[in-house]
Amino acid sequence: MKNGQRLGYLRGHRLGRRFGWLWGAYGTSALGTWLAFGAFPLIAIQVLHAGPAEVAVLSSVGAVVGAAVAVPLGPWVEFRRKRPVLIAMDLVRFAALLTIPAAFALGVLTFLQLLLVSVVVAAADITFRAASGAYLKTLLQAEDLLVANARFESTAWTTTIIGPPLGGAAIGLLGPVATVVADAVSYLLSALGIGAMGGREPRPQRREAARMRAGDLLDGWRYILADATLRRLLFNTALFNGLVMATQPLLAVLMLGQLGFTPWQYGLAFAVPSIGGLLGSRLARPLVTWFGQHRILVVAGALRALWPIGLVFLGPGTGGLLLVIGVELGLIFCCGVFNPVSATYRLERTATDRVARMLSAWAVTTKASTALLTAVWGVLGGLLGPRTAIGLAGVLLLATPLLIPRRPAALLPEPEPEPAPSRA
Repeated sequence: MKNGQRLGYLRGHRLGRRFGWLWGAYGTSALGTWLAFGAFPLIAIQVLHAGPAEVAVLSSVGAVVGAAVAVPLGPWVEFRRKRPVLIAMDLVRFAALLTIPAAFALGVLTFLQLLLVSVVVAAADITFRAASGAYLKTLLQAEDLLVANARFESTAWTTTIIGPPLGGAAIGLLGPVATVVADAVSYLLSALGIGAMGGREPRPQRREAARMRAGDLLDGWRYILADATLRRLLFNTALFNGLVMATQPLLAVLMLGQLGFTPWQYGLAFAVPSIGGLLGSRLARPLVTWFGQHRILVVAGALRALWPIGLVFLGPGTGGLLLVIGVELGLIFCCGVFNPVSATYRLERTATDRVARMLSAWAVTTKASTALLTAVWGVLGGLLGPRTAIGLAGVLLLATPLLIPRRPAALLPEPEPEPAPSRA
C-alpha cells in the first residue's frame, strides 16, 4: 500500500448512511443487553426464590437449547432478504422480553417462562448475527469490512464498560424487571433503526425450490469443515472462548470465597480491563494497514493465549486485585484486536451465498462448546480446586495458537450478484 493511501486509510473512513443506521441499531441493542446483564438470575432469585441449581439451568440450558433451536434458521435465512429478517428477530426479542414485566405485574411470572424467554432470545440472537453478517457483506465493499467490524467491536466494549454500572444502579432503584424493559425497548429501537436504513437489498443469489431437507441443516458445518482455513479458525475460536469462559465461575469462587475479595472489588477487576478491548478494537485497523491482516491475526491470536495462565498466581489483597486487572487488561486488549480481524477474515473467506449458514453454524458451535467446557470445568473445580482447574485451562489455552491458520488463504472467487430490480 502506498504511503498516501495508507495515510488516508488511517485518517478515517466513511461507510455511508445505511451503515450508520445499522451501527446505531447495534449499539442501541448492545447497550440494552448490558443494562440487563444478570437480570434473569436476579429475577429468579429475588422474585421466584430459585435455588443454585435452577439458576445454573437458566444460565446454561437456555443458551444451549436456544442454539439448537437456531440450527434450522441458518439455511432459512440464507435464501431470504436479510433486512426483514433482522427486523423480525429484533421484534421477536422485544415481544419475548416484554412478557417478563407483563407477567410480573400480573403476579403470574414463573421459572418456566424465564427459561422459555431465554431460549427464544438466544435463538433470535444467533439468527440476527448470522443475518447481519450476511447483510454486511452485501452492504459494504470488501476493503470496508474490517473498518465496520472494528467499529462493532469498539461499540461492544464501550457498552460493556457503561452498561453494567448503569444497569446495577437501575436494579438498585427499580428492581431487575426494569432493566428487562430497557432491554426490550432497545430491540424495538434497533428494529426501527434498521427499518429506517432505506435502499434496496439485492435478492439472494438463488431461492430454494423445494422444502428444506434435514441434510440442509448441516450445510454451514459442511462448508466450514471443507475449508481448511475456516475449519482451523473455528476450532481455535471455540476452544479459546470456551476455556476462557469456563474459568469465570471458578475465578469468582476463588476471589469471592477463598481470597476474600468484596463484590465491588470483583466487579472492578473486570470492568476496568474492558478499556483494553476498546483500545484494541480501535487499533485493529491501523495495525492491519501497517503489518497485514494475516500477521495481525496470528500475532494477536497467539498473544491473547498467554495471559490467562497468570491467574494461577492470584493472591489476596491489593496485589492480587492488580494482578487480575493486569491479566484481564492484556487478554481483553488482544481480543479487541483479534476479534474484528477474525470476523473480517471469515467473511472474506466465505462465498456470499453461504455467509448466513456459516455464521449460524459458527455461533451454535461456539455457544455449545462454551456450555460444555463450563460444565466440565465446574466438575474439575470441585475435584481439583478452582486454582488448579484455572491453571489447567491456562495451559491448554497456550496450545490454541496452533489452530490459527498459518498461511494467508487465497480469497474465493465470487459469482456476479443478481442485479436488484429497478423501481417502477
